[in-house]
Amino acid sequence: MKSEPQPSIESQATGLWLVGARGAISTTLAYGLGALQRGWIPPTGLLTATPALESIGWVPWDRWHLGGHDVCLRDLSASAQELVQAHILPPGWPAALADWGSQYEQAIRPGLLDGAGEGLEGLDPASVTLSQRTPREQIAQLQADWNQFEAERGLATTVIVCLASTEAKQLARPEWDVLEQLDASLDRGEPQPASLLYAYAALDSGRAFVNFTPNLGSRPPALHQLAELRGVPHCGNDGKTGETLLKTALAPMFHARALRVLAWQGYNMLGNRDGAVLRQEGHREAKLANKDEALRSILTQPGSQPNPDLHSHVAIDFVPSLGDWKTAWDFVHFEGFLGTRMSLQFTWAGSDSVLAAPLVLDLARLAELALRRGESGVLAHTACFFKAPLAGGTHDFHRQYQILLDYLGGVVPPS
Repeated sequence: MKSEPQPSIESQATGLWLVGARGAISTTLAYGLGALQRGWIPPTGLLTATPALESIGWVPWDRWHLGGHDVCLRDLSASAQELVQAHILPPGWPAALADWGSQYEQAIRPGLLDGAGEGLEGLDPASVTLSQRTPREQIAQLQADWNQFEAERGLATTVIVCLASTEAKQLARPEWDVLEQLDASLDRGEPQPASLLYAYAALDSGRAFVNFTPNLGSRPPALHQLAELRGVPHCGNDGKTGETLLKTALAPMFHARALRVLAWQGYNMLGNRDGAVLRQEGHREAKLANKDEALRSILTQPGSQPNPDLHSHVAIDFVPSLGDWKTAWDFVHFEGFLGTRMSLQFTWAGSDSVLAAPLVLDLARLAELALRRGESGVLAHTACFFKAPLAGGTHDFHRQYQILLDYLGGVVPPS
């Protein structure tokens, strides 16, 4: 549903709450936003700052306030120094933005653990204590943290974004299909994935929720029902930043040229904490599911050259020395006229956090705009940002992008 645009928001302060607040993406976003606010850098990589869209009534960069949850005690400045050493942040930024970083650090609260948090370095004892409480108590604590944050900063609302590490894949549960059953499960004190509790807490309290991870988040039908009941927008899952972005841009080319893809083999190497987590089988399985699904959906859509034996595979390995940088190598074997077999190979190398941070800022603006306009439920127009869009539909990046532009073309800027 939609309501009329609200008055000018030039003076409206808004919160951006990052789950996984001291991680590489959050740290890159925090210092990048600080630099944007001071005019040190151009808004490269930010769709909402392009000339065609900047006139829409976005919350200005200097009106965003950061806070977050994290389960580790690692200091934000330590995370920033890691990014400096990785040649992602300029060496002088942590010192020049010390006040900004300190203000953000002071707004970080103990987060929820996924399971017992085994293997996490520097685990926050307060997070362990919080995760031993009942689900209802955990939800209440999250909401209390957000309420306090908004009261202290004088914020109109807060957009909640999940940037936590990948959770282990879980089998679907019956209570995830119906809100009443999920509520009953929560009332009985039955444990739930941390990402689901963050999503529930956000939507239940009337706050927009964005899941940039492959975690469960607001994916279950019960959470969709909660979002509609509370009149709140949400979107996800799994940010599309690198190899999958290229796949969803290139695969439509083979379809359009009626070329028959025989095999698409991908190999990923990454060295950050997300890569370390993905060494565990259950976590890696959850991540890989979304990377393969998008490709197959494009190459098997109606009108494609049929190939029931299409081979597609993605592998992920942890390479510690890469740090926040990741490298993907892809080999595409395809068949053309006369049955001639040919191949395409490409290598993608980039900083995971630099690719992700501007997308999160764009999504925060889109979610806040939708909330302010009274839109509720899944934001289908954000599909181009995700590997596994909640609303389903095409995985063709070009078509997804046009859907976003069509939506924004129909948004009337506030007067």
